[in-house]
Amino acid sequence: MKTKPLHFLRILLAVVAVSISLNLTAQKSKSNEAYPNIEFKMAKVNEPKIPKNSVNIKDFGAVNGGYVLNSKAFADAIDAVSKKGGGKVIIPPGIWLTGPIILKNNIELHAERGALIKFSTDKSLYPIIETNFEGLNTWRCISPIYGKNLENIAFTGTGVWDGSGEAWRQVKKSKVTESQWKTFVASGGVLNDKKDSWYPSEVFMNASKGGTIDQNVRLDLKTKEQFEAIHDFLRPVLVSIQNSKRVLFDGPVFQNSPAWNIHPFMVEDLIVRNVTVRNPWYSQNGDGLDVECCKNVLIENSSFDVGDDAICIKSGKDKDGRDRGVPSENIIIRNNIVYHGHGGVTVGSEMSGGVKNLHVSNCTFMGTDVGLRFKSARGRGGVVENIFISDIFMTDIPSQAISFNLYYGGKSIAETLEEGGDKVVNKMMPVDEKTPQFKNISIKNITISGAQQAVFLQGLPEMNLENIEILNLTAKAEKGFTIIDANGIKIHNAKLDIVSPNVIDIYNGKNMSFKNIEFNSTSSKAVTINGEATENVEFVASPNSDLAKKTTIGETVPKSAVKL
Repeated sequence: MKTKPLHFLRILLAVVAVSISLNLTAQKSKSNEAYPNIEFKMAKVNEPKIPKNSVNIKDFGAVNGGYVLNSKAFADAIDAVSKKGGGKVIIPPGIWLTGPIILKNNIELHAERGALIKFSTDKSLYPIIETNFEGLNTWRCISPIYGKNLENIAFTGTGVWDGSGEAWRQVKKSKVTESQWKTFVASGGVLNDKKDSWYPSEVFMNASKGGTIDQNVRLDLKTKEQFEAIHDFLRPVLVSIQNSKRVLFDGPVFQNSPAWNIHPFMVEDLIVRNVTVRNPWYSQNGDGLDVECCKNVLIENSSFDVGDDAICIKSGKDKDGRDRGVPSENIIIRNNIVYHGHGGVTVGSEMSGGVKNLHVSNCTFMGTDVGLRFKSARGRGGVVENIFISDIFMTDIPSQAISFNLYYGGKSIAETLEEGGDKVVNKMMPVDEKTPQFKNISIKNITISGAQQAVFLQGLPEMNLENIEILNLTAKAEKGFTIIDANGIKIHNAKLDIVSPNVIDIYNGKNMSFKNIEFNSTSSKAVTINGEATENVEFVASPNSDLAKKTTIGETVPKSAVKL
């Protein structure tokens, strides 16, 4: 009789164990089912849960026409629905002028078709706050749309959110037409001594020239009062959502931002879909979408036509980013179109917290300065790894279609090439927490129809690019491959239609595999290999390719380092 309870307990524990095991298996299976073609495990991104309540800004005194400031109407509408636990704030067709909109929990801003929300150009309406910009902790003017420490935020509808960026940004004469330039000059503002840059105010111009500046952030200023003195210079991003959960952008147009357009910072469960993001191509720092230190992200079915990087993944800059230590991870980018922009999909240069588990597929880049852009510099630190890119279609790329540059100097590649390239110190430096690292990156099924260069891969002597594969590449470009300070590179199945007689240029390459590479050059320098650190570079070519006659190996390359 004494053994029966013990026997029953064993059976019960066994049943419980099996139940737990089945539940965990089901959860894992469900996680994989959410995104079956993704190369890493990722749970389904949670959408915001918005209560059914709704209000209309017209019911709170909002006046259509673009001449009456509706800040109070927006605030009162948000407050009213917030008191009910949250809900939808409806913005009907019309032109709605407003100052900053401060978000609260469980709010959906629904801009109906025909609605244009135009933010005021009165900069006194935008107080400066402690925030994050260009990967650094700093003070900036509050964003036209701002929220922090929130849950369940949504932007829906097909209306337009316009940041009135023309009142905030510097404009370079070389980037606009003559008639556009005359319009800017006639609007007020000031010109620099060379008369080739227009500034919205003298305060802006002086602030941009004085002190220690790192990518529009004044490092020499410490107090709020010091920053207040350069208020006009502290351009905000259009949408700033910080340290929040479950954020959705679905449907609207976001355009004409003072600086970046949309900046989710430390957001978990972020969805951006069916949106249009626009900025004039001449807009300084006119990024489209900057996802920084975010986890579980889906970006799909959207279009971008902007003045800087289009879709950009970041994780903080230098010490501020390393101290925070929050990576951007578990990100899916698919089915998007990018027109003008400095980069179609960009990682960096602010990547000091790391970037991992990134999937990019079925995207088209047309006229984008760079297609796939990876950038960093000594001093950043951080690790970029587990990146999977496939089915990318590029046309009319003015510079490099695929670019890895660890000497980033703050300018677009087009601008950098015009000035003779970035300053490269090809000297091995000590490896420490400030050394950036890019590794384990797969790029496949790529079509390039027109580019200044097909592929540019440049690591650091002390930290090579590592384990990068490019498979199934078809490219028509002026230049082919440049590979510098890279280890574990695999280039297989590439059809190259290259204008330059030098198709592949390698310097200090290690453990490289080239297989089934077709190109049209008959030059003896179609392939050039140099650098005393070169080792284990192998080309597998067809018997009739005469690859050996088309390859020049430099004197500093160790013997037997190259196998043809």
